[in-house]
Amino acid sequence: MIKDISVNKPEPFFPKQPLVQFNRLININRSIKGLEAGKAILITEFYSNGLVLLSELQKYIKKTMPSETFQEQREYRSTYQKLSNLIYIQVVDHKLTVKKAPFIGWLKKLYPGTSDFLLPFPQVQGLNSAWQWYQNGILIPVLRNKLHPYYGVYFPTRFDHLILLDNWLKRYKGSKKSAIDVGIGSGVLAFQMIKHGFQKVFGTDTNPNAIVGLTEYMGGTKLSRKIQLDFAPLFGQWEKQTELIVFNPPWLPASQELDKNDQAIYYNETLFLDFFTEAKKRLLPEGKLVIIFSNLAQITDVTKEHPIENELANGGRFKLDTCLRKKVKGASSKTKREQNRRSKEEVELWVLVNE
Repeated sequence: MIKDISVNKPEPFFPKQPLVQFNRLININRSIKGLEAGKAILITEFYSNGLVLLSELQKYIKKTMPSETFQEQREYRSTYQKLSNLIYIQVVDHKLTVKKAPFIGWLKKLYPGTSDFLLPFPQVQGLNSAWQWYQNGILIPVLRNKLHPYYGVYFPTRFDHLILLDNWLKRYKGSKKSAIDVGIGSGVLAFQMIKHGFQKVFGTDTNPNAIVGLTEYMGGTKLSRKIQLDFAPLFGQWEKQTELIVFNPPWLPASQELDKNDQAIYYNETLFLDFFTEAKKRLLPEGKLVIIFSNLAQITDVTKEHPIENELANGGRFKLDTCLRKKVKGASSKTKREQNRRSKEEVELWVLVNE
């Protein structure tokens, strides 16, 4: 099945005509005006030229767009994303052609049949960071071994919610024959459940990179016999009832149509209704439904609605067993804009049982 899955990756660009070039001698303001007019630009000579142009583009957009409120920040990021992705860099024989460029193994791993093409510079930055994480691994406080996240797969950079789950799993007294991890991602929650004695975890995800990455990561180890994967939404092929269902959904409602890169961050209007409807069918009578969430949407005034509270009040399917909350760690002193929000932010662990 894995061989038939195509991973998400930056789309190679094959221009029909040569692009306008950018180097240190070219006027930056003129280049930015070109980007605003929708004209693509090619970074030449040095990798750092791309970094300089991106930095100046950020400064330019900040001057023209306010970014104080949460919504303004989203609009700023959207504009930056649109313009910055018109800045390209050339790949030849799976290597960047400019001087002093990083080695990025993904260029060969993700594009085995295509060696020469262009990619947007911000996408190359993302590939570079992802390669470092993949190669070096990331320490996660609740796991014994390093995580080696595959390209394009969300992995946690904050751990308050994982600690909440880990502490709950330590006290869990129920049967541990099986569990379902909906939206398995980089596998952290599934690995936690295996660590705490669950015999089998069924994991689903709509991100092909998550399925391909975890399959590669687990290889022929014991984990591959304990964790079974399905490239599918919600519960996929898992029809059998289970003792524990764990779900760490996106924490913010979508304000527009989602693309594949946003689905780990924003949820659509039907996600929770669909999830609770299907979870009811698959939870054993004495089973537990655990949802990791946050008050982020409420404290940023994106919405006053809380989908789990809505379900408890109106769904008629589940009742509350436990709700644990934990204040998140304060933001870095370098990010003053985040300080006020972080002081109010809490992660939540909701444990629901059958009504």
